[in-house]
Amino acid sequence: MHRHNVGFMACDVIADMHGFGPVQKKFSGWVQEGRIGSDKVLLLKPATFMNESGRAVGEALRFYKLGVEDLTVFHDELDLAPFKIKVRRGGGLAGHNGLRSINQHLGPEFRRVRIGIGHPGSKERVTGHVLGNYAKAEMDDLADMLGAISAEAEWLARGDDARFMSEIALRQQDRE
Repeated sequence: MHRHNVGFMACDVIADMHGFGPVQKKFSGWVQEGRIGSDKVLLLKPATFMNESGRAVGEALRFYKLGVEDLTVFHDELDLAPFKIKVRRGGGLAGHNGLRSINQHLGPEFRRVRIGIGHPGSKERVTGHVLGNYAKAEMDDLADMLGAISAEAEWLARGDDARFMSEIALRQQDRE
């Protein structure tokens, strides 16, 4: 359960909680189709190297004749406190190779669900932190955050990013 895989974890929980169909191998990755509320949603987990994920995402968007405005990327974010969620469209890449690849293939204006993993404090420790597993003490918070993302995913599907973030914050506040 590497921190770098938290975006894939979010997709898995969304697929499970919303009853998505079986995993299929397509677009250089693993795909699941389903509905969130009344919206049809395709979840794609690229099976390429991280620095090539834009190729898989681009293939899927072209096949379904979708634009970058239809894309939401779930990813780990060093510059956010652990388990905090922020959504934005466009912006910097924060040294994230997967985001860089998607940006190169599709441009910067895709929506990002930034999932905080926290910064280890020094630049030398970043790689080990990002590629390291969540600690046992973090598992409850991780499960709660992933559950909140999935439970509130309908707001994302509707395009209401502010409500999505607000509802997740309320759920997390209730736990404290």
